[in-house]
Amino acid sequence: MKNLFFKLILFLIFTTSILIILLSTIGINTNKFNNLITEKIEQSNKDINLNLNKINFKLDIKELSLFLETRNPNLRYKEVIVPTDNIKVYIDFKDLILQKLKIKKINFSVSNLDILQLKKIATVFKPSNFKSFINNNIKKGKFSSDIEFYFDDNNNIYNFIAKGDILEAALKIKDDLLINKINLNYFADNQDILIKNVFGEIDKIKILEGDLRVKLSNEIQLQSNFTTDLKLNQQLAKKYYSIFKKNEFIKNITKLETILSNNLSMNFDETLKIKKFNFSSEGEVSILNYKFKNPISSEFLKNDIKTLKIINSKLKSNYSSQNSGMDIEGKYTINDKDYQNFYLKNQISKNSNIIKFDLDYYNLINLDFLNYLKSDGSPSKISSEIIKKNESFLIKKFKLIENKTSLEIKNLKFKNLNFISIEDLIVKTYKDKKKNNDFKINIGKKIVISGSHFDATNFSKIFNKKNNKNQFKNINKEIAIDIENVIAPLSDNLKNFKLIGFIKKGKFKKLSAKGDFGNKRYLDISLKDEANKKYLEVFSDLPQPLLTEYNFFKGLTGGTLLFTSVFDEISSNSKLKIENFKVKNAPGMIKLLSLADLGGLADLTRGEGLSFDVLEISISKEKNLTKFDEIFAVGPSISVLMDGYQERNGLTSLRGTLVPAKNLNKLISKIPVIGEIVVPKEVGEGLFGISFKIKGPKGKVKTTINPIRTITPRFIQKIIDRKKNSK
Repeated sequence: MKNLFFKLILFLIFTTSILIILLSTIGINTNKFNNLITEKIEQSNKDINLNLNKINFKLDIKELSLFLETRNPNLRYKEVIVPTDNIKVYIDFKDLILQKLKIKKINFSVSNLDILQLKKIATVFKPSNFKSFINNNIKKGKFSSDIEFYFDDNNNIYNFIAKGDILEAALKIKDDLLINKINLNYFADNQDILIKNVFGEIDKIKILEGDLRVKLSNEIQLQSNFTTDLKLNQQLAKKYYSIFKKNEFIKNITKLETILSNNLSMNFDETLKIKKFNFSSEGEVSILNYKFKNPISSEFLKNDIKTLKIINSKLKSNYSSQNSGMDIEGKYTINDKDYQNFYLKNQISKNSNIIKFDLDYYNLINLDFLNYLKSDGSPSKISSEIIKKNESFLIKKFKLIENKTSLEIKNLKFKNLNFISIEDLIVKTYKDKKKNNDFKINIGKKIVISGSHFDATNFSKIFNKKNNKNQFKNINKEIAIDIENVIAPLSDNLKNFKLIGFIKKGKFKKLSAKGDFGNKRYLDISLKDEANKKYLEVFSDLPQPLLTEYNFFKGLTGGTLLFTSVFDEISSNSKLKIENFKVKNAPGMIKLLSLADLGGLADLTRGEGLSFDVLEISISKEKNLTKFDEIFAVGPSISVLMDGYQERNGLTSLRGTLVPAKNLNKLISKIPVIGEIVVPKEVGEGLFGISFKIKGPKGKVKTTINPIRTITPRFIQKIIDRKKNSK
């Protein structure tokens, strides 16, 4: 009995094993369930038309579930043929016996399906925004996939799982921007899409080793990591210009080669409109060539900056819907000179832009107002932090160091290009190995400028520059200046220069200043504001430092200067008076005429120049016209009287009378008879007067002379008045 029972068990085990092997491999062929399966599938979706070949009744050992399998079925969806390799239908076996088919899931194996066909059947996927993405953004490609559809008790699809490969696909990013040659593996269900081993190309941008995850809900969330091998030229840069909110920097790139590791995250709304995004990159920039559309020019630079090149630099960047930033460190060159080290950090938010940089700088820098020139090729280091917010511009810090020279700025603020404030400006410079600037500017409750040295050699050049913009119109403060040594042009240093005053809307409203040239020679300046007019008076025992930028006074030595002016915003009336001076290296015409006088000839022989007792100039200015109401000079060799005007564009027109031989006239007048004829004793009848005209634009002035002319009574009256005043 036991033996029989043991044999029965062995038979059952053997029979079951054979059955399992048979069902899990070959299966049992049958046509019995064809119509039943077709009817149930078509009931769940009327767009499906399915014709089945012979069905194998098989067992899935992994899932311990029975299923029906058919190969190469004729499957149509909305009259589109779906190239299906096989279909597996997992069923409830008990219901199958009762002819009540209950489908658990269906597995489709699809190979080499053209994505254009997929677009036509995309409505099977949920949610609808994913269907829209397939229809609007996927342009071509083929994919192979195993797709499982899960059914509820009513044989309706409630979920799906798909996994497979996509080959040679094209994806539209924007109308003129496609990712081509996409190859990848994917896994997807109704909640997520996971993509790995992504490879593709966007023009000359290669995408390597990418992965992507998409979460499907009312909003689509996309997360991706990938490597890019980028080779960009100017034409492609312009193409990508619109993607980065018309970033001018990208548009002006002429060449870019870089390999970057990237991270991308994006959120889309139901219409697939981007709600927020973040794109970050890290890697090395082998080459970046940039050409400025408008070359950067500055009075501080010898040459305009036309090109910028970067090589062998490490880059970190981030672009998002909230803010953006970039860190880059490596080597750079300006205008194709030697490469130098640099570091740059740029952070951009909605309303602000923060720039920090440190760099080696070998190019020329010319700070004319400090008489400082950093020569081309001389090493220096520059560091700065700049904050731009709306229309405000803050230099939080700036530092330039070259050998012993240093220039440091703290919290310099502009708004709409107008100066607002500065915490500190600290300057220490050297010229020809000698200190020429060492001072500090601080603006708090009042402006304080103090130090041991200030180089004012080029100050007159700065004040003569035409500039209709008052960039300091927001300044309303008291000012105090205390400089021990002021280096003035054509003079000994001005010692112990002190100034106190008040600035209103960027202009001096009142001031009082004093300085000492040494040897009992002084500088005294005062400015008063009364009844909407300003009264300026300048006295100097040394005129030359105040006149260096005027060719009219070229060669002037000695003398004393008094300048007075009454002016407002519209017009001015000024007088300049210089007494007891000489002119060396005078213009050629005056040199020749001076030879007619014995005293003038002697002065030139000794190299002492032409002597003058006094020079008086009356000037009135209104809008674009400067009138020289009278220019009068008297000396033992030459006397001059003239008037004229100068337009803003530089056109000058002067006319006048010159007497080159006053001493000679006196000598001839003492000879009996002849003297009375040539130079009568009656005023106004003398000879040897020369009239002249000077006219033309700046640099092209022409002079005409009439060497025979009776001296005018006006001229002689000026001489007589001068003699009376001297007595």
